[in-house]
Amino acid sequence: MKRRDLIKYLSLAPITGAVVGSGVPFRADAATIVKPKRDLINELGIRRFINASGPYTAISASLMHDEVMEAINSSSKGFVMYGEVQDKVGEKIAAICHSEAAMVTAGCSSALLLGTAAALTGMDRNKVAQLPDVENFDKNEVIVQKSHNYGYIHVLNNTGIKKVLVETSEDLEKAISSKTALMYFLNDHTPDGKIKHQEWLAVAKKNNIPTIIDIAADVPPVENLWKFNDMGFDMVCVSGGKAIRGPQSTGILMGRKHLVAAARLSAPPDNKNIGRGMKVNKEEIFGLYAALERYVKQDHEKEWKMWESQVAVIDNAVKKIKGVSTEIVIPPIHNRTPNLSIFWDSASINLTTKQMTENLRDGNPSIEVGIRSASVPSQSGALNITVWMLQPGEEKIVARRIREELLKASVS
Repeated sequence: MKRRDLIKYLSLAPITGAVVGSGVPFRADAATIVKPKRDLINELGIRRFINASGPYTAISASLMHDEVMEAINSSSKGFVMYGEVQDKVGEKIAAICHSEAAMVTAGCSSALLLGTAAALTGMDRNKVAQLPDVENFDKNEVIVQKSHNYGYIHVLNNTGIKKVLVETSEDLEKAISSKTALMYFLNDHTPDGKIKHQEWLAVAKKNNIPTIIDIAADVPPVENLWKFNDMGFDMVCVSGGKAIRGPQSTGILMGRKHLVAAARLSAPPDNKNIGRGMKVNKEEIFGLYAALERYVKQDHEKEWKMWESQVAVIDNAVKKIKGVSTEIVIPPIHNRTPNLSIFWDSASINLTTKQMTENLRDGNPSIEVGIRSASVPSQSGALNITVWMLQPGEEKIVARRIREELLKASVS
């Protein structure tokens, strides 16, 4: 599923708040759970909800496992040198992800910006200090497929690059010049582009041009964490706060050693650079490493089966209601987990999608869901349910509440 289609397909308009659950959470007996001294969410009157929508930034992305919080808390008790933390953690991440080097960034967007900066400046500190003014740089152009020229390209624009759009292989060959600094690929928009991964890479390598790929939310599958490094991309950027379930404010830039080294010149703790404000504290760096270690070792097949069983619970609860139809959807690239689309027609159920989402949001417990465009004109409503962020048992609550609302609005 393409990111640009999220509004059209899921029409996500999430409201900020704390997410209740995600993935396969740590389970403990009630007697062993230590109640926090302060519950700031309740204290400040912030709404909690069940997240049946997905790991999106506005709704707190995913939840961190206990091991991640332990890494964050333990590393907060002492002083260390920031550069050494990035060195050591970067080595571990690189080994896990089959790359020469890696660094923890302030989200995937930060990884994209710093990677682009690296291609523009190399190890030239004068150029680092000059960004985003690249007018007199020998190389200041980034080649992008028209179909990949989506909103996230704004991050690259912040470095001052001159964007060159191409559509076909012939366009690409003609666009390459002595000014070309980088070739950018948006993985989620692969189906839209006429130039696929291998051809893009072949042209780049033939012309000795570095490549960068955005795979922000394209995990799972877990293999994508190393697939694009193995494929030959020079830099790979991924979010740390979605499937990996690290701190939401983290990401990873991985790839060629000389490019990651150059990227770090434009990042904290150095100043007089474009990325000074993209600070990732030591606790977040350790937390992401702990999350990544945990994620690659977990039983992904078992997790997938759990998602399928959660989808089945909701599906079975609603699909036999008169006027209701359902569809199980697995997005091909972006947030690739089992989803359930629920449709209902106006002749049988007098309820709009907007009314349904508001009823679920205002109910007890509050539930956030995605919206899907209706397939046929007669359908008055359509939801998209993502079970990825549900804790065990929450699928029953979601099933019950959606069923209640549909039956309540049923036309006699």
